[in-house]
Amino acid sequence: MPFVRSTSQLPQGGVQQRELFGFALYRVLEAVLLATLAWTPEHLGLLSAVDGPLLRGAGTLYLLLSLGLLWASRREGATLPIQGGWGLALDIIIAATALSAQQGLDAAIGLLLLFNITIGSLIVGFRLSMALALLAAGAVFGEFAISTLAARDDRPLVEPAMFAVCYLAGAAFSQFLRRELARTEALADERGSEVAQLAQLNELVIRRMRTGVLVVDGQHRIRLFNEAAWALLGAKGEAQRLADLHPPLDALLRRWRSTGEVQPRSLRVGEDGPELLPRFAATGVRDELYLCFLDDARHYSGRAEELTLATLGRLGASIAHEIRNPLSAILHAAQLLDESPGMPEADRQLLEIIQGQCQRMDGIVDSVLGLARRESAQAEVVDLPRLLQRFVGEYRTMHPLGADQLDERSGGPLSAMVDPRHLLQVLTVLVDNARAYGRLPGQPARVLLRAQPATGDSAEAGAVDLDVVDHGPGIPPAVAARLFEPFYTTSEHGTGLGLYIARQLCEANQGSLRFVAVPGGGACFRIRLPGRYASERPGRPGTP
Repeated sequence: MPFVRSTSQLPQGGVQQRELFGFALYRVLEAVLLATLAWTPEHLGLLSAVDGPLLRGAGTLYLLLSLGLLWASRREGATLPIQGGWGLALDIIIAATALSAQQGLDAAIGLLLLFNITIGSLIVGFRLSMALALLAAGAVFGEFAISTLAARDDRPLVEPAMFAVCYLAGAAFSQFLRRELARTEALADERGSEVAQLAQLNELVIRRMRTGVLVVDGQHRIRLFNEAAWALLGAKGEAQRLADLHPPLDALLRRWRSTGEVQPRSLRVGEDGPELLPRFAATGVRDELYLCFLDDARHYSGRAEELTLATLGRLGASIAHEIRNPLSAILHAAQLLDESPGMPEADRQLLEIIQGQCQRMDGIVDSVLGLARRESAQAEVVDLPRLLQRFVGEYRTMHPLGADQLDERSGGPLSAMVDPRHLLQVLTVLVDNARAYGRLPGQPARVLLRAQPATGDSAEAGAVDLDVVDHGPGIPPAVAARLFEPFYTTSEHGTGLGLYIARQLCEANQGSLRFVAVPGGGACFRIRLPGRYASERPGRPGTP
């Protein structure tokens, strides 16, 4: 019961073939009338027959041939001009024979022949119709001349002359109508093709709409639906009634029909199904039909989330600008203090740490500003083992580990295309999370950074995997499914933005970040980065 279009087509041969059949049927009627008059007893005085056998033979032959032409007009692939031409030629020959074989019906036969020529010319071409009109005029004049010479006819010359002129005029006028009919038929075909294309386009658009559409009648029987509606309602069979498909939606529609109001609440499909926002409308046709529009509430929440994140990005950019000023002052003061004479070596090491971390924070600020401005990452070829060694050393210096362990391991020389500032920021987020959540109760955290060539069917040539692995209790599947959602956190003090920003930074570098479950416990966050030759491929913008 999907959305389908309903189109009608002309029968085989179009309008002209229907006209040919009607004309042949009319010819049979004429033949029946002529045969009836021909076989009528002479004592009734209907005709003044000159040659009775000839008239009866002509009437009988006309009837048989007319029936044959009627049968031929219904055959598929009939040649319309040829059949129409032979039919008109038969009409002219029989008319001339009847005019010669009787007296009293000359005017009636002439009028019938005029009608046949006028209608038949709508089927045949211009030259053939004019030739047959001339043939009819010649037949009338010939019969008039023979009758006059035989002293059997006292009609004036003007009568056959008028018939001849009418034959030619009727044929010419019919050709004008024929051209107009052909133009109208072509226009109708063109409009019909456009309507069919529009119907097909409408069907495709409605079927691909994210909004579900249902059409039900006054008895709440389902008449039409699109794919989105069937998917949102979780239908698996061919339901005939809305009450069988979704009883709450059926009750809401009945309430709307009775009161004109819809309850301002969503409908849930099953326990784990989506929440639907229904809307109803009545059609303006005579049949009682109602439209049910079903929107997934998740689309609205997703749009609200996008607006929230856009606002957060602008806010983050403003905060980053405000942080940069005091950060520059701290760095400048540290540089001046470093120039002081007699500085103890321990204090000088602390100043180096301050300067290094100020520079790192400045890089983080640049990354946040670049992400807010939707700028591309400044990717470069990075030696991953060396970067990991540097990161572990700096992290141990800035974050006293105590009993916790942080190690790195690389499987040989590995290079990747990535912005090192972004990668260091992502690693900091992942290691902080591993130390906070990836430890067993009462035991120190053990975190391993591991770089290795990417494997799997989806891995591109030269891609590299960088894993951050802990040996904690692992992550439940329900939580793992929402790890990268913004503002989702299981901590009372968390913001739920760390993993989200980390994934955005990875995607800005043409990479990816995903969670990989570790058999036997623990968690692994895998960063996949493009190889060193990725710069030869078109890059994606540094935005999600």
